[in-house]
Amino acid sequence: MNLEESLRSLSLDYLNLLINGQAFSDVTFSIDGRLLHAHRCILAARSPFFRKFFSGSDAPPRGLASQVVVPINSVGYEVFLFMLQFLYSGQVSIVPHKQEPRPDCSDRACWHTHCSSAVSLAVDTLAAARSFGVEQLALLTQKQLMGMVEKASIEDVMKILVASRKHEMHQLWSTCSHLVSKSGLPPEILAKHLPMDIVASVEELRLKSAISGSSRTFHHHHLHDLNDNKLRRMRSALDSSDVELIKLMVMTEGLNLDEALALHYAVEKCSREVVKALLELGVADVNFPAGPAGRTPLHVAAEMVSPDMVAVLLDHHADPNSRTIDGITPLDILRTLTSDFLFKGAVPGLSHIEPNKLRLCLELVQSAAAVIDREEGNAAAAATAAAAIYPTISSGGGGGNLGYLNLGSMMGGGQKMTKREESSSSGSHSNQRESGGHRAGATSMYHHHY
Repeated sequence: MNLEESLRSLSLDYLNLLINGQAFSDVTFSIDGRLLHAHRCILAARSPFFRKFFSGSDAPPRGLASQVVVPINSVGYEVFLFMLQFLYSGQVSIVPHKQEPRPDCSDRACWHTHCSSAVSLAVDTLAAARSFGVEQLALLTQKQLMGMVEKASIEDVMKILVASRKHEMHQLWSTCSHLVSKSGLPPEILAKHLPMDIVASVEELRLKSAISGSSRTFHHHHLHDLNDNKLRRMRSALDSSDVELIKLMVMTEGLNLDEALALHYAVEKCSREVVKALLELGVADVNFPAGPAGRTPLHVAAEMVSPDMVAVLLDHHADPNSRTIDGITPLDILRTLTSDFLFKGAVPGLSHIEPNKLRLCLELVQSAAAVIDREEGNAAAAATAAAAIYPTISSGGGGGNLGYLNLGSMMGGGQKMTKREESSSSGSHSNQRESGGHRAGATSMYHHHY
């Protein structure tokens, strides 16, 4: 018999000692109305918790196991049995029996490899291992959960994420947080399943991912110069509506609001007043295409179905005709959302959509696009007429005037809309791209996989 076989035999002998119940046992645990017989010396040798428990002044008196019953209320019977099996044998399989009926798994044919039942059992075992000081079992459980997360539902991944943070399982935390950040779930949905500090961490990961993607596509932007501290300060300033601090960072620290996706972030996370103040600094491009997808802030506002944001962006000359890599405009997004709402009765990703807001967003963008089309048509007709009357005059030097609606006054109280003129170069932002802006839903720009 070699060493490996000898250790396996020893492990089985100890496990049989546990399985055989009352034989030589000197302590009995009561869990969920069921009894488990065990041996103090083995538990004390394998767990700091039990060593302290059995040697302390509050230790249960020695005697027959049937007379010394220790109630366990912190964990369930199944989890406690798994832990004892590991303490006795050094190995355990933390999975429910195949095709066994489980309270949180309705599939009778399920093998329970990565279903909610298997995840819950592993998470509970991790908690027990930490509570009873069985670190090797905690690491073994982390390894098993790492194998589950790739196939588990996003709800179960979020459950594992919370457990990994609570029990300081750093490798598991890193894996789960990246999976959640790539899930596409908006912050308001995440907040229903996760503590707010974890939601903030996930959103920070999304911001870093978006900036990283933007750096790969727009090589002339040097995002590596934006350190994490500066980005955090910028976001914190926006969250607290401190636009003056943003202005100071721009002037003294060289913060590039476009590279930092400040306007996209403000549209999604802040108030209309903050977005307006940010635009009035005059250093943020209202039509800046974010990342390889090339979504402008107006695409984000359209997906959010936010009339306030749509209006303030259009007031500051956001282009309603900006196109993504798939040729999608903000108007296309709103038309898709309207179609889903009218014909399906719901919009994917927007569980509480307000029809009036959707209608108003659509009207605002349609009106702005119509004004631009009309002005461009008039300019083209005028140029044609001028060329016919004055054929020797060159028309290649000037750009057409674009008319924009003062949509802010409309939002304020139904006042009549006025026109504002802006001289615009004919090639403005023709290279804007987007890979996912046509998705119907209030999905964060940081949820797309750039």
